[in-house]
Amino acid sequence: MQFLTITLKRAGFGLVLLSAVLVLCFLLMHLAPGDVADTIAQDAGGLDSEAMAQIRKDYGLDLPLWQQMLKYFSNVALLDLGYSFYYNQPVTTLILEKLPATLLLVISAQVVSIFLGVLLGVIAARRPNGVTSHVVTVLSLVGYAAPVFWTGIMLIILFASIFPIFPIGNMVDISVEREGFAYMLDVLHHLVLPMLTLGSIFLALYSRLARASMLDVLGSDYVRTAQAKGLSEFQVVFKHALRNALLPVVTTAGLVFSGIVSGAVLVETVFSWPGLGTLAVQSIVARDTPTILGILFFSSLVVVVANLLTDMVYRVIDPRIQTSEGSQV
Repeated sequence: MQFLTITLKRAGFGLVLLSAVLVLCFLLMHLAPGDVADTIAQDAGGLDSEAMAQIRKDYGLDLPLWQQMLKYFSNVALLDLGYSFYYNQPVTTLILEKLPATLLLVISAQVVSIFLGVLLGVIAARRPNGVTSHVVTVLSLVGYAAPVFWTGIMLIILFASIFPIFPIGNMVDISVEREGFAYMLDVLHHLVLPMLTLGSIFLALYSRLARASMLDVLGSDYVRTAQAKGLSEFQVVFKHALRNALLPVVTTAGLVFSGIVSGAVLVETVFSWPGLGTLAVQSIVARDTPTILGILFFSSLVVVVANLLTDMVYRVIDPRIQTSEGSQV
């Protein structure tokens, strides 16, 4: 019951935070110079003032700012994110169309980087002064420091130009129609380079974090007790030490995954990956305010939900965490 109470309380705080973010984003978007009428006029080669005024009236941009905000919030409360000025589609439809591509990219990069990062971190922690530990440290620093767009460009040059192994962009080969298993293989073939690019940052982060956490856990009393009982090194490391060492990794993974759009914008742009990041960039260029606000709202929602789930998983993994009332969950 206490666990449910705490979860509901944090969900309430999340809703308050989500509302505040939405208000801030709405004000910033509408206070910025220019609007969709300017974009339409530019694409049309110029329009007179009457045509511009009519466009703003058609899109409700002639209303006072507080009325526009009230109307938008009323629609969002009904799960209506508005209608795209540029794409002439409901914003919710656009997001749902682009979401699978971004989820595929982010989740695959996360899974691969978590598995390899934790494995490298454990290997490095077992011999902290060994060659493997130093190699992991150097690779981690390089991977974390390198800009993601630079990593993507280097991978394109190496594996799509010098060694033409992987395609340079897009999600599938549009020149060939494929179905079923062949289509899945084509998507996976196109996914490799973007996944490696986005995962390089995650891998560097998780390996360093896992290494530091494992070094701390391996020096604890209960690990020494397990070693004194004659347990094998595998049992000590993976059964006793790794579970507690995973706590900061799980927390960081939840926070990193919450940046689903921001982390993928540059990668999707470099590889022309048809996800939310590409949609966000195109909407910003077109000054498509409803779509931009819809993406920002969705991103904020993912952050709130991811943080809530991370906190729940954290408490399940580590039962020592105390509630605010002082009893265990």
